[in-house]
Amino acid sequence: MSALLLALLAVTLYAFASQQLAGHARAPHPQPRRWLLLAVPAVLLHAGLHLMAWRILGGPDLHFFAALSLVGLGMAALTTALGPAQRIEALGIIVFPLAAGVLVAYALAGGGQSRADLDWQLQLHALLALLAYATLAVAALLALMLWFQDRALRRRDLGGWLRVLPPLTQMETLLFRSLGAGFVLLSLTLLTGVVFVDNLFAQDLGHKTVLSMLSWIVLGVLLFGRWRWGWRGPRAVKLTLTAMALLLLAFFGSKFVYELVLHRG
Repeated sequence: MSALLLALLAVTLYAFASQQLAGHARAPHPQPRRWLLLAVPAVLLHAGLHLMAWRILGGPDLHFFAALSLVGLGMAALTTALGPAQRIEALGIIVFPLAAGVLVAYALAGGGQSRADLDWQLQLHALLALLAYATLAVAALLALMLWFQDRALRRRDLGGWLRVLPPLTQMETLLFRSLGAGFVLLSLTLLTGVVFVDNLFAQDLGHKTVLSMLSWIVLGVLLFGRWRWGWRGPRAVKLTLTAMALLLLAFFGSKFVYELVLHRG
């Protein structure tokens, strides 16, 4: 089966999984988690497509659309793995169409250049970076859901998908757990970058490193504020989104300019 057909099948499964979750949120008596029967194979197909591409290219493909698709894959995998246990299935209503969209972009854009020249240290650095971005992207979505949930509670209007979310205190706990995991992964990303990447500030990586460090500082301040002063609510949401925006500029912003505008791999 061709890669394009596999991508189409994965996208279809993602779409039906999202539809199932949307119906689950509207139903007065929610059905069992049938969406998992769609989401799990979608995630496996999504991962298989990247593994096939890496095998053909002889190394990992990390060009703009491939990296975007890998982050979407990470978000979908996290939602599928943690959603049922943590009662955050509603994330899939947003995450699955997002993962499908970036997968379509990746499939249509075609493969990038092989990165077989990357040794295991740089591959580890890239993997940690993608895991950090995926984890913090999920945290950013949780922050937005928490904000909507808080507003709805103040207005006493918890309708639609908001009613399937866990209580506000549990959502806050999940948010900060996600932020803590993302902070650790981002710390490891920066550490491996310093150790394994030559001339980190002399290359075109300087701005990327600076923006990533700024995001790391914002996350560190937020987590310390949560531990020391119990920060929560709008402040936590704003700082989470600020950190994620800095990461997006650091990685995908720079990759977009260099690869798609300047055509400099």
